[in-house]
Amino acid sequence: MKKKELKRQHVIQLILSLIILILAVFISSKVFFRIDLTSEKRFTLSSETKTILKDLDDVVYVKVYLDGDLPVGFKKLRNVIRETLDEFRVYGKSNVQYEFINPSESSDIKVRRNIYSDLVNKGVQVTNIQSHDKEGGESEKIIFPGALISYKGNELPVALLKNNVTLSAEENLNNSMQTVEYSLIKGIYDLTNKNILKIGFLEGQGELSNMQIADIDRELSNYYRVEPVVINKNLKALDPYKVIVIAKPTKSFDETDKFVIDQYVMNGGKVMWFVDEVNVNADSLTNGSTIGFINDLGIDDQLFTYGVRINPNLVQDIQCNQLPVSAGNVGGQTRWVPAPWLYYPLISPLVDHPITRNLNLVWAKFASQIDTLAVPGIRKIPLLKTSTFTRLVKAPLFIRLSEVKEGINRSEFNKPNQTISILLEGRFPSLFRNRQAKDILPGDDIVLKKLSVPTKMIVVADGDLIANDVRISAKGPMITPLGFDKYSRQTFGNKEFIVNCIDYLTDESGLMALRAKEFKLRILDKARIRDERFKWQMINTVLPVFIVIAFGFYYNASRKKKYAK
Repeated sequence: MKKKELKRQHVIQLILSLIILILAVFISSKVFFRIDLTSEKRFTLSSETKTILKDLDDVVYVKVYLDGDLPVGFKKLRNVIRETLDEFRVYGKSNVQYEFINPSESSDIKVRRNIYSDLVNKGVQVTNIQSHDKEGGESEKIIFPGALISYKGNELPVALLKNNVTLSAEENLNNSMQTVEYSLIKGIYDLTNKNILKIGFLEGQGELSNMQIADIDRELSNYYRVEPVVINKNLKALDPYKVIVIAKPTKSFDETDKFVIDQYVMNGGKVMWFVDEVNVNADSLTNGSTIGFINDLGIDDQLFTYGVRINPNLVQDIQCNQLPVSAGNVGGQTRWVPAPWLYYPLISPLVDHPITRNLNLVWAKFASQIDTLAVPGIRKIPLLKTSTFTRLVKAPLFIRLSEVKEGINRSEFNKPNQTISILLEGRFPSLFRNRQAKDILPGDDIVLKKLSVPTKMIVVADGDLIANDVRISAKGPMITPLGFDKYSRQTFGNKEFIVNCIDYLTDESGLMALRAKEFKLRILDKARIRDERFKWQMINTVLPVFIVIAFGFYYNASRKKKYAK
């Protein structure tokens, strides 16, 4: 009787379990939910990302070239990219497709070189790493930590590796993992967005030439429509543009130009200023010396009204780039050695803002210092600051190349953390609020706006920060990538900083907030790994086996004891 009752209970339990399982499957097919158990919500996509993916009207194809035999750190980055794309497919469904490609898969050297060349020409990020074999040997390996996103016949390269030379490899890889979602969804958004915004580069005041801004123009053209614009006394000349870039003017602005820019800001326009308060002709240094004199651009009062003042000085920073200087003759040839050039500070961007987070060092040249002023309703956020070992030299001044040979007395560098770039947000007062519009720009239909709608602007006290070098060769002028130093062969973060600034000023989708996403870096203690290696190997290999065996003996013993009765 007891056996029949026990059998009946087991049948009922089985039927109930099947019913519960069927109900769970049915409910899960109707109700969509995902649970992220990580403390930093690593696998939780933002609402902006989900919206963009759900609105896709055609297939977005992502080719990731980070595959093959990779070091452990890059394998982790690859896994994060794969997990992120899998999450994208949850919301984008079949409109999100991807594949991982190993560009070094072919054993034919010629084929590999052609593939490498093709990827570089398409703008896919490339880097060299040192790999170690089991015998302790070392070799150089080329990897492509980037992707190509395709949509309706158009392609866009996306860089997936952050490389800040001041950080360790682990920190750079962790920073790269933090920005995977932003990098990928930003590329998808830029490709699929039908409303292409216009960026205007102001001309008419002796700004940088087309060749000097060619690299940033080319980069921004991947995401925006970039055009030159001349005011020419036209009040509405700037209206079509989401952002106006003023790149190193050298001539004074007249009142009409200032009025048009001012009213553009009052109506919500965004401006990015690259201003040299002190003019230095760096080319003259080849002759040994040059003069830095104050640049009278006529816009000091305008910037003052908006809440900033660029001071007539230059910053010198011990954390700086280097210049090659002559160290005498060896065998009849001049020997060149690198020496620190204090006028070329290398800026470590602040980490607590989406514009500068995970950004490489930014290379400034003859930059000035910015002071802020108390203007009600304006929020001021420094973006670039010098190091703790900084000093200020007032203009006009005589600059000699021989200064690189002089000793550095750290006690003289006692003006730490000087601001050279700042973000302003809020409602700006008009420079012309106490004047009549018709006295500045004649016209019966001109209405002077005295206070702006909420808007933003960024001021950079270095006109050269946006300028690429132009090298003259037998084939004609050659454009050097923005931020690239031909002496150290390093590429600094100038281009990414400017693109981030423009993205922030134009951001209507909220994607820039994704750059603030943070993963906790959980690095093992390497000293303990080395000293306690055997102990932890036993704990992780022998102990689990021992626990399973012990549980097996206990389970068998308890069953014998129970049923022996």
